Formats: sequence, structure tokens, C-alpha cells
Amino acid sequence: MPSIHLADYVSGATVGAIATTSYGELERYELAAFLTAWPELHREALALVPERIHHTAFVHPPAIVGEDVIIGPDVRVHEFSTVRKGSVLCAGASVGFNCEVTACVVGEGAVLGHRIGINRTIVGTEAHLSAGVTVAAINLCDDMRTPDREVIVRVPDGLYRCGTTQFGALIGDGVQTGNTISLGPGSAIGRRCRISSGVTMAGRAVAARSVVGAPHTADVHVRQRPARSPHG
Repeated sequence: MPSIHLADYVSGATVGAIATTSYGELERYELAAFLTAWPELHREALALVPERIHHTAFVHPPAIVGEDVIIGPDVRVHEFSTVRKGSVLCAGASVGFNCEVTACVVGEGAVLGHRIGINRTIVGTEAHLSAGVTVAAINLCDDMRTPDREVIVRVPDGLYRCGTTQFGALIGDGVQTGNTISLGPGSAIGRRCRISSGVTMAGRAVAARSVVGAPHTADVHVRQRPARSPHG
């Protein structure tokens, strides 16, 4: 049976009270098992952390943070961003202007640029997502309010069943992206990958240290404008 182990993609939290919760032990989970247990693991984490929003974190006044969100030391959430539905921002993470983070784990030192929307996604340590990255968590279906198609990931040895109808992406430690990128549902991006601007990708795994490009972005034609005469 195909498998996806979080240890092959991301590192758990090491700083602050979050490190004493299951978010400090991400490496021991298989992906589908984590997704199934995630709601209960988050409830347990909420009971363990002494302060839900660490006193060294900065949340810009116009930002919105849900009541069940955990924010670690030195995190920054910039103006007009929303973080909700059991999300966890680990130490040193940064959420840029006008982002929407829903039911996500954002690893230590990870950077979400401006106008990013991610859902049901795990972002690794020191990952850097540039402006305009979107991660979708559900497949198209008759009624998008009640998704009914299980998320599947194509891996080298077959099809991996996520066991849920809602999963966006597993984005490995140190991944870097360009802008205007669409991922998911069901993307698994290995450590230190680089994803070029304009990529659209869902339902597949990418090996560590890969470079993912969108060929059409290279099809740019440059020509010289004809010179105009001095008289017109």
C-alpha cells in the first residue's frame, strides 16, 4: 500500500509550548492518520498551551484570529488577514497582508506572502510562499458545501487515499514558490522544492529538491516596436 509519512516532508515544532503538543511530534504520523486525528489532537493542544496567543506574537489590529487558533512565539500576522478553524502558527511564522489561513499548520519560520489562501494544509519549517498562492482543499462536486469525493494523491507506487474529502497540501520544509500558483487538493511537495510562478497542480506528490515549472510561462515573445518618423 502506498504511504505518505510526514517525517519525509516536514519537521515538528521545537520552540515554545507548541513543541510539547502533538505538533511537536508531526514526524511520527502517517498523513491519513494525522488528518483523521487532527481535530482531537488540536483540542488536546489547546488544553496544554498556557497562552493561546504567545505574548511575543504580533497580530495587527485589523487581522482576525479564531478562538481555537494557537499562535507561537514571535509570530506576525499582518493587517486584514484571517487565521481560523484550528490553525497553528509555529514560532517565527509570518502571515502577510490579506491572507486567509483555514485549518492549517504553518511551521517554524515559514513565510506566507501577501494575498495567500490556504486550507487544510501543512506548511513546513522555513517554507516561503510568495504572493497569490492558493491551496484548495476539496474536489469539484455537485454541492461544494458538502464535498463527497475523497482526496487522492498520485505517488510513485500508486494512488494514496487521504481518507478525507478535505485536504489541501503537504508543503515540505524549505519549499519556495513563485507567485500566482494554485495547488491542491491533494498535493504533497517534498523538502526544498522550488515551484515557479504560474504552476497549477493537484493530486500528486513531488520528490524532494524538485523544480516544478509551468512551460507556458517561458513562451514570452518580445519584439521591437517600429520606429516612428519625426513627423508622425
